[in-house]
Amino acid sequence: MDTIASLFSFITTPVSWVIVQFHSVYGAVFGPDTGWAWGLSIVSLVILIRICLIPLFVKQIKATRAMQTLQPEMKKIQERYKNDKQRQSEEMMKLYKETGTNPLSSCLPILAQSPFFFALYHVLNSIASNDTIGVINTRLLESAQKAHIFGAPLAAKFTDSSAKVEALNSSLTDVRVVTAIMIVLMSLSQFYTQRQLMTKNVDTTVKTPFMQQQKMLMYVFPVIFAVFGINFPVGVLVYWLTTNVWTMGQQMYVIHNNPTPGSKAQAAYLERLTKHVTHQGKTRNRRERAIVKAIVAKGRDRNEYERKFINGLNKAGLAAQADGVVIKSEGTAAAQAEDGTPGTGAAPKRQQPKRQSKSQRQTGPAKAAGEPTSLTKSDDEPEDDGKPAAPAKKGGAKPAGSTRSRAQSGQRKGPQRPKSSSKK
Repeated sequence: MDTIASLFSFITTPVSWVIVQFHSVYGAVFGPDTGWAWGLSIVSLVILIRICLIPLFVKQIKATRAMQTLQPEMKKIQERYKNDKQRQSEEMMKLYKETGTNPLSSCLPILAQSPFFFALYHVLNSIASNDTIGVINTRLLESAQKAHIFGAPLAAKFTDSSAKVEALNSSLTDVRVVTAIMIVLMSLSQFYTQRQLMTKNVDTTVKTPFMQQQKMLMYVFPVIFAVFGINFPVGVLVYWLTTNVWTMGQQMYVIHNNPTPGSKAQAAYLERLTKHVTHQGKTRNRRERAIVKAIVAKGRDRNEYERKFINGLNKAGLAAQADGVVIKSEGTAAAQAEDGTPGTGAAPKRQQPKRQSKSQRQTGPAKAAGEPTSLTKSDDEPEDDGKPAAPAKKGGAKPAGSTRSRAQSGQRKGPQRPKSSSKK
């Protein structure tokens, strides 16, 4: 522990100074020796650190999405140069350079807050050992030792002996109950954060080894927190639990408002955006315009949810422009009702012609216009064209009404092709 303390001694004094400043504010409200004053000072330290790390968190999101996009290309490189590790590494670095991706960017928030974590651990450990550190003098040291959170001292651990806990004016049962509950909450918050990332904010159209790694971390991280949490003081557990809750809320905000393309979160977001835009007829802010602009710029490379979004706008008579603005389409502007009310935006339907029967199609336009045809001629009116009547066919003459019956049954009108005589 002395080695770790020496490594992070450059940040121990600033961390202790921030805690003391917050303690002076909360101590005036809750009392200087209360657990609320010291506990809220640690929570405020976490919030201050995480606000400063927001730019790194944005880089982490971009790096994670870039790595998801590059996974198919990385897999191809690994298969192509599986027997040449050096060439494989060179191609990987070339791919990172061409796309501007840094794999370490996804670890920046954790790496950046690690020094603060170890500095706070050393400060609380010094309080438990009755040693002054940084700007925490003897008076503040005695005040911190009196501070309890739900009966557990800030510097107490789950593994402490009964004698050490009694020296901090507490009982071993209170310490273990409080630390156990905080460890469970810390592990559950970490698990839920990773789970919502995997189930809602991952592109489901691309199956890559990166997704398998994330699934594995979803179960590994909570176990790591549970194992190492029993060696953390109560104050450090407060710090880490607050960090996990902040990360969970921050992740929920990102998933809700800026989801990964191709994920279930994007489908839900575009569905909400479609309802709003079709109701209001425009986008609300710059962020929505940026999302619409990115979808329009993809063109044919849009995923299923983005195509559904564009089609939804078109059905409502709206059109998404290249700059992210949504306007009414020309068909909607022209479709106005006679009473002056705007149209629904849908183009008027074409009227299909009334379907005719087969006999009506065979008679042609003459019958439709009311002109007489050979079928309308009287059956018993003899043909007087000056020509002798044709001899009757063998087998007797057929009734004249048979021609009409054949025409009505769908037989072709006019002379029929004679059937060829069968060969004997």
